[in-house]
Amino acid sequence: MSRVVRFHEPGGPEVLRIEEQEVGAPGPGEVRIRVQAIGLNRSEALFRRGEYFRPTYPSLIGYEASGEVEALGEGVAGFEPGQRVCVLPTFKLGEYGVYAERAIVPARSVLPAPPGLSPVQAAAVWMPYFTAYAIVEVGRITLGDYVLLPAASSSVGLAAIQLANWAGAVPIAATRRSVKAPALRAHGARHVVATEEVDLVAEVMRITHGKGARVVFDPVGGPYVETLAQAMAGEGILLIYGSLSGQPTPHPHWSSAFKELSVRSWVASSIWGKPDRFAQVRDVILHGLAQGHLEPVIARTFPFEEIVEAHRYLESNQQIGKIVVTVGQT
Repeated sequence: MSRVVRFHEPGGPEVLRIEEQEVGAPGPGEVRIRVQAIGLNRSEALFRRGEYFRPTYPSLIGYEASGEVEALGEGVAGFEPGQRVCVLPTFKLGEYGVYAERAIVPARSVLPAPPGLSPVQAAAVWMPYFTAYAIVEVGRITLGDYVLLPAASSSVGLAAIQLANWAGAVPIAATRRSVKAPALRAHGARHVVATEEVDLVAEVMRITHGKGARVVFDPVGGPYVETLAQAMAGEGILLIYGSLSGQPTPHPHWSSAFKELSVRSWVASSIWGKPDRFAQVRDVILHGLAQGHLEPVIARTFPFEEIVEAHRYLESNQQIGKIVVTVGQT
Protein backbone atom coordinates (compact mmCIF):
# COMPACT_ATOMS: atom_id res chain seq x y z
CA MET A 1 0.00 0.00 0.00
CA SER A 2 1.06 3.58 -0.65
CA ARG A 3 -0.25 6.95 0.36
CA VAL A 4 -1.65 8.69 -2.71
CA VAL A 5 -3.36 12.05 -3.15
CA ARG A 6 -6.71 11.96 -4.92
CA PHE A 7 -9.71 14.26 -5.16
CA HIS A 8 -13.34 13.23 -5.57
CA GLU A 9 -14.87 16.53 -6.70
CA PRO A 10 -13.73 19.88 -8.08
CA GLY A 11 -12.91 22.59 -5.60
CA GLY A 12 -10.29 24.37 -3.54
CA PRO A 13 -7.18 22.86 -1.97
CA GLU A 14 -9.28 21.21 0.73
CA VAL A 15 -10.64 18.63 -1.75
CA LEU A 16 -7.22 16.96 -1.93
CA ARG A 17 -7.19 13.78 0.19
CA ILE A 18 -4.33 11.52 1.20
CA GLU A 19 -5.59 7.96 0.80
CA GLU A 20 -4.14 4.46 1.02
CA GLN A 21 -4.02 2.72 -2.34
CA GLU A 22 -2.46 -0.41 -3.78
CA VAL A 23 -0.11 0.81 -6.50
CA GLY A 24 0.77 -2.60 -7.93
CA ALA A 25 3.27 -3.50 -10.63
CA PRO A 26 4.02 -1.33 -13.65
CA GLY A 27 2.48 -2.43 -16.93
CA PRO A 28 4.18 -2.63 -20.32
CA GLY A 29 6.02 0.61 -21.05
CA GLU A 30 5.65 1.84 -17.48
CA VAL A 31 7.96 2.47 -14.51
CA ARG A 32 7.17 2.46 -10.79
CA ILE A 33 8.88 5.28 -8.93
CA ARG A 34 9.50 5.79 -5.23
CA VAL A 35 8.73 9.48 -5.12
CA GLN A 36 11.05 11.75 -3.14
CA ALA A 37 9.95 15.23 -4.19
CA ILE A 38 7.04 16.69 -6.16
CA GLY A 39 7.21 19.94 -8.13
CA LEU A 40 3.89 21.81 -8.09
CA ASN A 41 2.50 23.49 -11.21
CA ARG A 42 -0.33 26.00 -11.58
CA SER A 43 -2.02 23.77 -14.13
CA GLU A 44 -2.58 21.26 -11.31
CA ALA A 45 -4.56 23.84 -9.33
CA LEU A 46 -6.68 24.50 -12.44
CA PHE A 47 -7.13 20.75 -12.91
CA ARG A 48 -8.19 20.37 -9.27
CA ARG A 49 -10.81 23.09 -9.78
CA GLY A 50 -12.13 21.38 -12.92
CA GLU A 51 -10.93 24.20 -15.19
CA TYR A 52 -8.20 22.31 -17.06
CA PHE A 53 -9.13 19.06 -18.82
CA ARG A 54 -11.97 17.05 -17.26
CA PRO A 55 -11.03 14.87 -14.28
CA THR A 56 -12.61 11.45 -13.89
CA TYR A 57 -13.39 11.07 -10.18
CA PRO A 58 -11.75 10.02 -8.02
CA SER A 59 -8.76 11.48 -9.79
CA LEU A 60 -5.02 11.25 -9.36
CA ILE A 61 -3.06 14.48 -9.68
CA GLY A 62 0.48 15.71 -10.25
CA TYR A 63 2.94 15.27 -13.09
CA GLU A 64 6.40 16.47 -12.11
CA ALA A 65 8.59 14.70 -9.56
CA SER A 66 11.93 13.17 -8.68
CA GLY A 67 12.64 9.84 -7.03
CA GLU A 68 14.12 6.39 -7.53
CA VAL A 69 13.15 3.57 -9.87
CA GLU A 70 11.54 0.66 -8.04
CA ALA A 71 10.33 -1.58 -10.86
CA LEU A 72 10.24 -1.71 -14.65
CA GLY A 73 7.37 -2.84 -16.81
CA GLU A 74 7.67 -5.11 -19.80
CA GLY A 75 9.70 -3.66 -22.64
CA VAL A 76 11.30 -0.86 -20.62
CA ALA A 77 15.06 -0.51 -21.11
CA GLY A 78 17.63 2.07 -20.11
CA PHE A 79 16.74 2.23 -16.41
CA GLU A 80 17.47 0.07 -13.40
CA PRO A 81 16.08 -0.24 -9.86
CA GLY A 82 17.56 2.32 -7.48
CA GLN A 83 18.41 4.80 -10.25
CA ARG A 84 17.66 8.45 -9.49
CA VAL A 85 15.21 9.86 -12.01
CA CYS A 86 12.89 12.74 -12.81
CA VAL A 87 9.31 12.48 -14.04
CA LEU A 88 8.46 14.93 -16.82
CA PRO A 89 4.90 16.24 -17.28
CA THR A 90 4.43 14.50 -20.63
CA PHE A 91 1.20 12.66 -19.84
CA LYS A 92 -2.37 13.78 -19.32
CA LEU A 93 -3.21 14.95 -15.82
CA GLY A 94 -5.29 12.34 -13.99
CA GLU A 95 -4.26 9.51 -16.31
CA TYR A 96 -1.27 9.13 -14.02
CA GLY A 97 -0.38 11.08 -10.88
CA VAL A 98 2.80 11.67 -8.89
CA TYR A 99 1.30 13.15 -5.73
CA ALA A 100 2.12 9.88 -3.99
CA GLU A 101 4.72 7.91 -2.08
CA ARG A 102 4.90 5.50 -5.02
CA ALA A 103 3.67 6.20 -8.51
CA ILE A 104 3.47 4.39 -11.83
CA VAL A 105 4.30 6.59 -14.82
CA PRO A 106 5.03 6.05 -18.52
CA ALA A 107 8.67 5.23 -19.24
CA ARG A 108 8.64 7.94 -21.93
CA SER A 109 8.15 10.49 -19.11
CA VAL A 110 11.22 9.42 -17.14
CA LEU A 111 14.69 10.96 -17.38
CA PRO A 112 17.84 10.35 -15.34
CA ALA A 113 18.14 12.99 -12.63
CA PRO A 114 20.71 15.68 -13.45
CA PRO A 115 24.00 15.00 -11.64
CA GLY A 116 24.67 16.98 -8.50
CA LEU A 117 21.11 18.05 -7.82
CA SER A 118 19.20 17.19 -4.66
CA PRO A 119 15.80 15.48 -5.01
CA VAL A 120 14.12 18.83 -4.32
CA GLN A 121 16.12 20.58 -7.06
CA ALA A 122 15.59 17.69 -9.48
CA ALA A 123 11.81 18.09 -9.08
CA ALA A 124 12.08 21.74 -10.14
CA VAL A 125 14.07 21.55 -13.38
CA TRP A 126 12.34 20.31 -16.48
CA MET A 127 8.98 22.07 -16.67
CA PRO A 128 10.44 25.56 -16.02
CA TYR A 129 13.42 25.29 -18.37
CA PHE A 130 11.66 23.47 -21.21
CA THR A 131 8.89 26.08 -21.08
CA ALA A 132 11.21 29.09 -20.81
CA TYR A 133 13.39 27.76 -23.66
CA ALA A 134 10.86 29.33 -26.03
CA ILE A 135 12.72 32.64 -25.71
CA VAL A 136 15.79 30.91 -27.15
CA GLU A 137 14.26 28.56 -29.72
CA VAL A 138 11.47 30.81 -30.99
CA GLY A 139 12.47 34.25 -29.71
CA ARG A 140 16.08 33.80 -30.89
CA ILE A 141 17.32 36.09 -28.12
CA THR A 142 20.86 37.33 -28.51
CA LEU A 143 23.32 39.91 -27.17
CA GLY A 144 21.63 43.11 -26.10
CA ASP A 145 18.03 42.04 -26.75
CA TYR A 146 15.50 43.31 -24.22
CA VAL A 147 13.23 40.52 -22.96
CA LEU A 148 10.08 41.45 -21.01
CA LEU A 149 8.88 38.76 -18.58
CA PRO A 150 5.46 39.17 -16.94
CA ALA A 151 4.87 37.07 -13.79
CA ALA A 152 8.64 36.91 -13.50
CA SER A 153 8.62 35.48 -9.96
CA SER A 154 7.25 32.14 -11.18
CA SER A 155 9.61 29.22 -11.68
CA VAL A 156 9.27 29.66 -15.46
CA GLY A 157 9.85 33.40 -15.21
CA LEU A 158 13.02 32.86 -13.19
CA ALA A 159 14.18 30.19 -15.65
CA ALA A 160 13.66 32.72 -18.46
CA ILE A 161 15.71 35.32 -16.57
CA GLN A 162 18.58 32.84 -16.32
CA LEU A 163 18.36 31.84 -19.98
CA ALA A 164 18.26 35.49 -21.06
CA ASN A 165 21.34 36.32 -19.02
CA TRP A 166 23.15 33.28 -20.39
CA ALA A 167 22.41 34.47 -23.94
CA GLY A 168 23.63 38.00 -23.19
CA ALA A 169 20.14 39.50 -23.38
CA VAL A 170 18.65 41.96 -20.90
CA PRO A 171 15.78 40.50 -18.81
CA ILE A 172 13.11 42.96 -17.65
CA ALA A 173 11.00 41.39 -14.91
CA ALA A 174 7.38 42.49 -14.63
CA THR A 175 5.56 41.92 -11.35
CA ARG A 176 2.45 43.49 -9.91
CA ARG A 177 4.04 45.22 -6.92
CA SER A 178 7.58 46.25 -6.06
CA VAL A 179 7.73 44.08 -2.92
CA LYS A 180 9.30 41.30 -5.03
CA ALA A 181 11.76 43.60 -6.80
CA PRO A 182 14.81 42.97 -4.54
CA ALA A 183 14.44 39.19 -4.87
CA LEU A 184 13.99 39.40 -8.64
CA ARG A 185 17.13 41.50 -8.98
CA ALA A 186 18.99 39.04 -6.76
CA HIS A 187 17.92 36.26 -9.14
CA GLY A 188 19.27 38.06 -12.19
CA ALA A 189 16.64 40.52 -13.42
CA ARG A 190 18.42 43.59 -14.83
CA HIS A 191 15.30 45.73 -14.42
CA VAL A 192 12.01 45.29 -12.54
CA VAL A 193 8.71 46.96 -13.45
CA ALA A 194 5.88 46.95 -10.88
CA THR A 195 2.86 47.08 -13.18
CA GLU A 196 0.37 48.26 -10.52
CA GLU A 197 2.65 51.15 -9.52
CA VAL A 198 4.01 52.53 -12.80
CA ASP A 199 3.01 52.75 -16.45
CA LEU A 200 4.45 49.60 -18.01
CA VAL A 201 4.81 50.98 -21.53
CA ALA A 202 6.46 54.21 -20.41
CA GLU A 203 8.85 52.38 -18.07
CA VAL A 204 9.88 49.78 -20.66
CA MET A 205 10.50 52.53 -23.20
CA ARG A 206 12.61 54.39 -20.64
CA ILE A 207 14.65 51.26 -19.88
CA THR A 208 15.15 50.41 -23.56
CA HIS A 209 15.90 53.99 -24.66
CA GLY A 210 12.76 54.07 -26.75
CA LYS A 211 13.35 50.79 -28.55
CA GLY A 212 10.90 48.55 -26.70
CA ALA A 213 11.30 44.87 -25.80
CA ARG A 214 12.13 42.61 -28.74
CA VAL A 215 10.69 39.52 -26.97
CA VAL A 216 7.80 39.31 -24.51
CA PHE A 217 7.15 35.98 -22.76
CA ASP A 218 3.70 36.10 -21.17
CA PRO A 219 1.86 33.48 -19.05
CA VAL A 220 -1.12 35.71 -18.23
CA GLY A 221 -2.91 36.42 -21.49
CA GLY A 222 -6.19 38.33 -21.50
CA PRO A 223 -6.72 41.97 -22.53
CA TYR A 224 -3.36 43.06 -21.10
CA VAL A 225 -1.60 41.67 -24.17
CA GLU A 226 -2.49 44.94 -25.90
CA THR A 227 -0.44 46.83 -23.31
CA LEU A 228 2.43 44.35 -23.70
CA ALA A 229 2.36 44.81 -27.48
CA GLN A 230 2.64 48.59 -27.05
CA ALA A 231 5.83 48.04 -25.02
CA MET A 232 7.50 46.07 -27.81
CA ALA A 233 10.12 46.85 -30.42
CA GLY A 234 9.44 46.70 -34.13
CA GLU A 235 9.46 43.17 -35.58
CA GLY A 236 9.39 41.77 -32.05
CA ILE A 237 7.77 38.52 -30.96
CA LEU A 238 5.07 38.13 -28.33
CA LEU A 239 5.02 34.58 -26.92
CA ILE A 240 1.95 33.64 -24.85
CA TYR A 241 2.42 30.48 -22.82
CA GLY A 242 -0.49 30.60 -20.37
CA SER A 243 -3.87 32.06 -19.51
CA LEU A 244 -3.60 32.97 -15.84
CA SER A 245 -5.93 35.93 -16.39
CA GLY A 246 -8.83 33.55 -16.99
CA GLN A 247 -10.06 35.94 -19.70
CA PRO A 248 -10.12 35.63 -23.49
CA THR A 249 -6.93 36.83 -25.12
CA PRO A 250 -7.57 39.22 -28.02
CA HIS A 251 -5.16 39.64 -30.88
CA PRO A 252 -3.46 43.07 -30.48
CA HIS A 253 -4.13 43.89 -34.10
CA TRP A 254 -3.08 47.53 -34.51
CA SER A 255 0.06 47.32 -32.39
CA SER A 256 1.00 44.15 -34.25
CA ALA A 257 0.29 45.70 -37.62
CA PHE A 258 2.13 48.97 -37.12
CA LYS A 259 5.12 47.32 -35.41
CA GLU A 260 5.12 44.20 -37.61
CA LEU A 261 4.99 41.98 -34.53
CA SER A 262 4.72 38.20 -34.45
CA VAL A 263 2.25 36.81 -31.91
CA ARG A 264 2.16 33.11 -31.12
CA SER A 265 1.27 30.63 -28.40
CA TRP A 266 3.72 28.22 -26.79
CA VAL A 267 3.64 25.01 -24.77
CA ALA A 268 6.62 22.97 -23.60
CA SER A 269 5.31 19.94 -25.48
CA SER A 270 6.39 21.78 -28.64
CA ILE A 271 9.83 20.53 -27.64
CA TRP A 272 9.35 17.29 -25.78
CA GLY A 273 6.82 15.99 -28.28
CA LYS A 274 9.58 15.90 -30.92
CA PRO A 275 12.48 13.53 -30.11
CA ASP A 276 15.26 15.38 -31.96
CA ARG A 277 14.39 18.76 -30.49
CA PHE A 278 13.88 17.21 -27.07
CA ALA A 279 17.35 15.65 -26.97
CA GLN A 280 19.02 18.85 -28.11
CA VAL A 281 17.28 21.10 -25.57
CA ARG A 282 17.72 18.53 -22.78
CA ASP A 283 21.46 18.57 -23.39
CA VAL A 284 21.56 22.37 -23.40
CA ILE A 285 19.73 22.46 -20.04
CA LEU A 286 22.07 19.84 -18.56
CA HIS A 287 25.06 21.84 -19.78
CA GLY A 288 23.64 25.02 -18.28
CA LEU A 289 23.10 23.29 -14.94
CA ALA A 290 26.60 21.79 -14.94
CA GLN A 291 28.24 25.11 -15.81
CA GLY A 292 26.24 27.13 -13.30
CA HIS A 293 24.34 29.22 -15.85
CA LEU A 294 21.09 27.61 -14.72
CA GLU A 295 19.99 26.81 -11.17
CA PRO A 296 16.43 25.94 -10.12
CA VAL A 297 15.01 28.39 -7.59
CA ILE A 298 12.99 26.82 -4.76
CA ALA A 299 10.42 29.11 -3.19
CA ARG A 300 9.41 26.81 -0.34
CA THR A 301 9.09 23.13 0.52
CA PHE A 302 6.19 21.38 2.26
CA PRO A 303 6.02 17.84 3.65
CA PHE A 304 3.68 15.43 1.87
CA GLU A 305 1.23 15.58 4.76
CA GLU A 306 0.73 19.32 4.06
CA ILE A 307 -0.31 18.98 0.42
CA VAL A 308 -3.43 21.09 1.07
CA GLU A 309 -1.36 23.90 2.58
CA ALA A 310 1.08 23.63 -0.34
CA HIS A 311 -1.77 24.20 -2.80
CA ARG A 312 -3.03 27.14 -0.78
CA TYR A 313 0.43 28.67 -1.00
CA LEU A 314 0.55 27.89 -4.73
CA GLU A 315 -2.58 30.00 -5.23
CA SER A 316 -1.45 32.82 -2.93
CA ASN A 317 1.01 34.24 -5.50
CA GLN A 318 3.52 34.90 -2.71
CA GLN A 319 6.17 32.53 -4.03
CA ILE A 320 9.36 33.35 -5.88
CA GLY A 321 10.34 30.15 -7.63
CA LYS A 322 9.13 26.56 -7.48
CA ILE A 323 7.05 25.04 -4.68
CA VAL A 324 8.18 21.51 -3.90
CA VAL A 325 6.53 18.87 -1.70
CA THR A 326 8.90 16.38 -0.08
CA VAL A 327 7.97 12.74 0.43
CA GLY A 328 9.66 10.86 3.30
CA GLN A 329 13.35 11.46 3.90
CA THR A 330 14.98 13.15 0.89
